[in-house]
Order: sequence, then C-alpha cells, then structure tokens
Amino acid sequence: MKRNLVALMMVLVAGIFSKAMAQTDNSPKVVLITLDGLRWQELFSGADPLLVANKKYVGDTTELKSLFWRETAEERRASLMPFFWNEVVKMGQLHGNRNQGSKVDLTNKMWFSYPGYNEILTGAADDVNITSNNKVNNPNKTILELVNNLPEYKGKVAAFGSWDVFPFIINKERSGIPVNAGFDVAQGDDLTEREQFLNKLQQQLPSPWGSVRLDAFTHHFALEHMKKKHPKLLFISYGETDDFAHDGDYDAYLKAAHNTDGLIKELWQYTQADPFYKDNTTFIITTDHGRGTDPLDTWKGHGSSIKGAGEVWMVAFGKGVKALGELKENGQLFTTQIAPTIIKVLDAPKKAFDLKEKPLRLNSK
Repeated sequence: MKRNLVALMMVLVAGIFSKAMAQTDNSPKVVLITLDGLRWQELFSGADPLLVANKKYVGDTTELKSLFWRETAEERRASLMPFFWNEVVKMGQLHGNRNQGSKVDLTNKMWFSYPGYNEILTGAADDVNITSNNKVNNPNKTILELVNNLPEYKGKVAAFGSWDVFPFIINKERSGIPVNAGFDVAQGDDLTEREQFLNKLQQQLPSPWGSVRLDAFTHHFALEHMKKKHPKLLFISYGETDDFAHDGDYDAYLKAAHNTDGLIKELWQYTQADPFYKDNTTFIITTDHGRGTDPLDTWKGHGSSIKGAGEVWMVAFGKGVKALGELKENGQLFTTQIAPTIIKVLDAPKKAFDLKEKPLRLNSK
C-alpha cells in the first residue's frame, strides 16, 4: 500500500514539475502573421483620400469618414490601426513606407496569393511550380515543416488561416503540421468549451465567400490552440482585407484592417500574460501581395498586370527586435528574408536548412 502511495506521489510530482517547466519555457518563440492583400498605402497613410468618399466603393461615406478620415496621414493611420501606431511603433519596426524611401518587395513575378505565401514561408520564389491559386500540394518545404522536423520543435508548430488553400500551401499531408484553415473546425478529444462553441457557431454563421471564412474564427481557433498546446512557432493568416477589396467594398476593407489590428493586439497581450511566451516571443507581420493604385479601380485587384501589386510591407516587434519605429531611410527588403529570420530568432541550427537569403537584422540597423 505504501509503495503504491509513494509511486502515485512520484507521478504527481513529476507531472507538476513537467507542467511548471512548460509554463516557464524560456526558449524563443515566433508568431508569424499575414494580413492578406493589405496595401502599404493604408498601413502607412490610413484611409485613401481618393476612395474614402467615393460612392462607387463606399456605401456610407459619412460614416466611413467619421471613423477613419483625419487631416494628416499620421492621424489617419493611427485611427485605422491604433495598436500598430500607438504601441508597435514604440517597441518595434515598421518597414515599407515607400514615401519615406523604405521598400519591401516580393521576388516572385505572379503577385497573387499562393506564390506570395510560398515566398514568405519557404524563403524563395518559385515561378515554375507555383503559378496559380489552385489547391495543389506545395512541392517546396515551408519553414513550418523544416522547423517541425527538428526534435526540439516536433509537435510545437501550427498554422491557422482564413483561406482554404493553406493546407496545400503548407502541404499538410506531407509535413504533418496541424493546419486549421478555411472552414475547418477544431478537432481532438480535448476540445475546450470555447472550441466546441466556435465549431458550432462557424457552421451557423455564413461567410460572404466560398473559400474564405471570417477572420474571427481563424483568430479564436488560433488563440485557443496557443492556450492549450503552446506552440513555439505559430502562423496565422487573416483574409478579410483581400476579399473585401476584391468585392470593391472599401468601407469593409478598412473596417477589416481596423479589426485585425485589434486581434493582433489581443494576441500580443496574451503572450505577455502567459509565462510560456512572456518576454521571449517575436512577432513578424507582413502581407502576401500589394494592390494597384492607378488607375484607381485597380485597388481592388493584384497580379502581374497591376502596377504596384508587388509592393508589400513588414512589421516586427517583441523579443530581440530593436525599437526603430517607422523606418525613414532608403532601404530594400524582400519577403524571402522572413523564413531565414525565423531560423535566426529561434536559434535553430542553420545546417538543418538550405535558405539562400540573409535574415533581417532586427536587433540593429
């Protein structure tokens, strides 16, 4: 009887010790986020003066102007994305304001989503194999798959996206990485009450689009996964900005950008309240492509035929990121640099990867 009691106590102590270690893991973590098709123009200048009162693209111009129109670009961008411009600017870096000489570009020639995400996630463009948005498994290995193959990160990588093509971009079948995208529901025998509620609500709340769900579901599925599984590398892709733009709905496009700014703030606040993530998590945020500006109607689209659709942006903050704020000097970055940057931040062995691009220098000029 005593032996059984001692054995039970040892198991309990081991479990408590293991849980405590997990909660105070000081190893570096990365949250990679994309806002599909959000133009650098809105990020750095706020509501577009040529669109905000244009009744062709805005249902209620009075309401939209009251929400997001201000006299200066600095005031407009702060009203549109207050977390970025009131908090992130003080603790991180914002690259891509071409009006200030800071440039971020794609290297692929397609300038639409699958090639853009492939470039972000693999560290290289592939204009031979990735030439459409079709649901074809990616022949290239993403940084998510490569990191997940390392013993210390096995089972600690996950992806959540609003677009239903992500299981193919990440090649869920080959990589074995959990990918919750499109209209996927949370799965498993240990679903939280919130996950069960989200599963039910997603089935009851229709999306405006056939292949993209509302970002609130992507966000809360990801947040619940963070709380339950504590991944060390997490990818989240929000999609509403791109689809509202394709619809020519500028007011919904701006409101989606504003809402996503708040969702990212919630993620940041969570990581700073959880001992597992606090003070050792780096956020990297970007977009898969830009949009047009001239002719005006090209703001709705992208692709190789649309001028400016290869112009993007990049934001970083958190562990190891020097607070440089908005970059106001001539500089050229590419989204292919994100994957090697993740390797550097995670302090993963370089020999496990074969990436040609140099990482971003987040901790210095």
